Amino acid sequence: MKYPRPKFNDPSVKIENKLPAFGITRVDVPIFDLPITPRENFRRAAALNKPMWAPCSLTDFQSIMAQDVVYREGDDSIFIHTDFRDHRNAKQDYEFIDWFNTNWTWVSEAGGAMLTPGTMLLEDIATWEKDLKWPDLKQWDFKSKAEDYMKNEYNPGRVMHYDIGRGCTERFISLVGGYTEGMIALAEEPEAVKAWMERYAEWEIELFDTINALYPLDMVTYHDDWGTERDTFFSAKMMEELIFEPSKKIIDHIRSKDVKFELHTCGNITRFMPYILDLDVDFLQLQFRAVDLPDLKAKYGDKVGFCSPIDGYEPGLPREKVLQLVRDSVDTYAPKGGAYFSVASADPEERWDMLAELYMYSREFYEKENG
Repeated sequence: MKYPRPKFNDPSVKIENKLPAFGITRVDVPIFDLPITPRENFRRAAALNKPMWAPCSLTDFQSIMAQDVVYREGDDSIFIHTDFRDHRNAKQDYEFIDWFNTNWTWVSEAGGAMLTPGTMLLEDIATWEKDLKWPDLKQWDFKSKAEDYMKNEYNPGRVMHYDIGRGCTERFISLVGGYTEGMIALAEEPEAVKAWMERYAEWEIELFDTINALYPLDMVTYHDDWGTERDTFFSAKMMEELIFEPSKKIIDHIRSKDVKFELHTCGNITRFMPYILDLDVDFLQLQFRAVDLPDLKAKYGDKVGFCSPIDGYEPGLPREKVLQLVRDSVDTYAPKGGAYFSVASADPEERWDMLAELYMYSREFYEKENG
């Protein structure tokens, strides 16, 4: 069936004002008439079980970030993680302390937080049991924010998504003073590193359980950068002996609660794909310019899903070119399911057109594929 594409601001189409997961400005998005809920459709996509359209994070998800779940009074509260919703992010660099007492600098030009130079909480990873103070989750007010969210914002038909923040490797690197120090510690103190990561996995599971008890989660995104744009930070042997088991413990626990697991990892991690498959990751969120994402979809799309970009999109392209890129991206990443898409245009009309094309074209695509 051919579905008509509604024109921008068509009065017959509902509009919702939403805050993107990593955004600081709310945007209007069209809400189309759907045959099933976005949550049910996403579950089908994750299971490779005949989704009816390609899920889109901007329209189908309700996303809460790591910092969103803690009740805060004023801007001086300690951060549990980078606050992507902070109004200062787009304007200036600033320093903040997170709940491990790590000092970070928000770099507005890069759009992310970097470890503040000179920060080193552990000079020797072998002394972590004595020197590291762990955040006590019972001292944080998660309940008040959750009660307010569930009463005033939660939509049971949408995908409930939580970005849990830093994983084993990222948190480890932040404690020992950066990647150079971290790679040295991996080589010189493997037993201490693994012991710390096993303890961190227990703490991360406690954090997940705390959030999952308050919000009915459908998917968690976990950040653990494993590479540069050329290759991985560490060897396959280190992955096998140090990183794999603590990561697997976290992933298995989250998935045991019927929550999908998405691994965000920057860098060219292609040679780690066999390990990623053994970890039973549901979705991968990869750095597009560092990996051959179409090739990974072709090779592994029957085993793992992908957060898919609109390939080739950049602001200022002609409208028809943009819509063709949407269709091409569906053709590449949508087969058999196992994909959801992100649309990030800042132009209201272009964003409308991209979302309409993504939904309508993927409906047509899956009707043909599913018979």
